[in-house]
Amino acid sequence: MGIVEKIQEIEREIGRTQKNKATEYHLGVLKAKLAKYRQELLEPSAKGGGSKGEGFDVMKSGDARVALIGFPSVGKSTFLSTVTTTGLKPQIFL
Repeated sequence: MGIVEKIQEIEREIGRTQKNKATEYHLGVLKAKLAKYRQELLEPSAKGGGSKGEGFDVMKSGDARVALIGFPSVGKSTFLSTVTTTGLKPQIFL
């Protein structure tokens, strides 16, 4: 079944389906498929076994900003001072 036949079948299905609250989802799915097939009909994809293209690497550099979110007194400051060399001291909040 080609794309044109699929489009015609979906249009017939939309015409047969009653429009009410229970069939809104089904009609939406059909309309999405119809749009996809029409797009394929206008712009056929090149199905070739070509290469994926040239890749690239991203250098890691610069500063970063990190946020640790959690309950009080669970070790966020201890973890951060262990992982980094900032020398943070835990604060006591009441």
